[in-house]
Amino acid sequence: MLEFENVSKSFWTGTQRKVILDKASFRVELGQSLGIRAPNGTGKTTLVKMMAGLEKPDEGIIRRDCKISFPLGFMGGVVTKHSAVENSRYIARLYGLDPDYVEAFCRWLCGLGEYFDQPLGTYSSGMKARFTFALMLALDFDIYLIDEGMPNSTDVEFNRKASEILRERLRTTTIVIVSHQPDVLERFARRAAVLKDGRLHMFESLEEAKELYDYETQG
Repeated sequence: MLEFENVSKSFWTGTQRKVILDKASFRVELGQSLGIRAPNGTGKTTLVKMMAGLEKPDEGIIRRDCKISFPLGFMGGVVTKHSAVENSRYIARLYGLDPDYVEAFCRWLCGLGEYFDQPLGTYSSGMKARFTFALMLALDFDIYLIDEGMPNSTDVEFNRKASEILRERLRTTTIVIVSHQPDVLERFARRAAVLKDGRLHMFESLEEAKELYDYETQG
């Protein structure tokens, strides 16, 4: 379970205070994947980082009694001067997993060829996203955090394999996916929420969330 209790978070932009959450309380139960819809610039990435423990709340309590992934695309756990081989084996050891398995899984999913043996600093942004996504899927988590869906990849084979793995993971794990695109949420979640004015409004269906989102953004 992942739970927020009266959590507040805001930033000073230089001209005004931007509120991300205002005494928000909600819970993500294991086995109930959640899609969170919010317009760009409302704090989706900050919310995901708070779930992962990468951002602290200004006030309130965040409870995590399960294994929660780092957000998709987060590069804080890897070293760009090291190769994907070195990074994957190092991260595997941190999580107590078999380095040979994690390296082989990432190599297979990424499809980077000889670049897998090169420093991450030589990668394009798309290649880095593919590697970090593969690394996240290679590890064992109860909740996977995904910000804006699949990596921005033009590699059709990577997209196919990654989508299949995510759908398979839905049988045994929970996914929290945050996006402003309803079609992205519909692929991986049945329950939904809308981030609005510092509150996370929870709904039992994506359609209910879509009605509130469309009313607020179009009205």
